[in-house]
Amino acid sequence: MTAAPGPGPDPVDALMGAWRSELPDVLRPTTELSKRIMQLAGALDEATRGILPELGLTVAEFDILAALRRAGEPYRMRPNQLARSLLLSSGGLSNVVNHLTARGLVRREPSPDDGRSTMIRLTPDGVHTAERAVRAHADAHEAVFAEASPTAVQAAARALREVGIRRRPAPRPLRTGRHRSRS
Repeated sequence: MTAAPGPGPDPVDALMGAWRSELPDVLRPTTELSKRIMQLAGALDEATRGILPELGLTVAEFDILAALRRAGEPYRMRPNQLARSLLLSSGGLSNVVNHLTARGLVRREPSPDDGRSTMIRLTPDGVHTAERAVRAHADAHEAVFAEASPTAVQAAARALREVGIRRRPAPRPLRTGRHRSRS
């Protein structure tokens, strides 16, 4: 049986070939997959960063607007919930929210459940900006996959779901063979 013709060699193929000839024992079944995921992540990140300046947004501002819009009506979240969902520090979140507040895209308001805490909420302009940004983001990502068939994209999504990280393993220390006792 002959393999179906695919795209020509790419940078990952070259990288794999180099390691195959120089240090083949470092290649694992996951090596090519991880390199391809990193290459794809870089292309998607570049596409996102390419459209955000046109919208007058930074990546952090986009992330906050998208998270609030994704939350559904009334498009609000507690600051600590928002920070956790975006992996931002509370200080980093506060700075970005200050910028978005000054631009009239979000506002801080008292929590309806607890008068001592606040919520971050999209304004009507924030909802509009978030929706424009999310649509532009989706279009930019679609362009990254423009040469792939919808069937291939769906198959890749299913395969990545299957091999996806279910839990984050603890990092293992490097074993260099140079362990020193500190007694």
